[in-house]
Amino acid sequence: MRHDTRLSRVLHILIHMEKDEGAATSESIAAMLQTNPVVVRRTMAGLREQGYVSSEKGHGGGWVLARPLDEITLLDIYRALGAPGLFSIGLAGDNPDCVIEQAVNAALFEAMTEAESILLSRFGNITLSALAAESITRWSKVSNHPSAMDQL
Repeated sequence: MRHDTRLSRVLHILIHMEKDEGAATSESIAAMLQTNPVVVRRTMAGLREQGYVSSEKGHGGGWVLARPLDEITLLDIYRALGAPGLFSIGLAGDNPDCVIEQAVNAALFEAMTEAESILLSRFGNITLSALAAESITRWSKVSNHPSAMDQL
């Protein structure tokens, strides 16, 4: 089963954007993510609509952060991406009249709803600046390693 990695990938890009000087083009972001620039533009347009990035056209243009990283949470970006499904587990619907299926679905639904609430609450408490700080800590641990540049 394929996982939706958009949240992780977008967080990665936003932190890079804060560290890099100047605007990031869709082409440069696409190269980093090994995807198509059209996918980048579509994704970044959703972030622009929510006020997290802005875009500049023309020579020297591209994507820039519209807010500081300490004003953006994981929850903000998750929602800007359309609140993709958090779990790949689904409820059965083959036999809705079956009391066993009903009991199983009720238990799964309750547990997944509770887990989703906890996860989204945690997302709301993690700022992108905290992730950037953690990346600096991790960088300092690997910076003496010969392949340290591969870690960025």
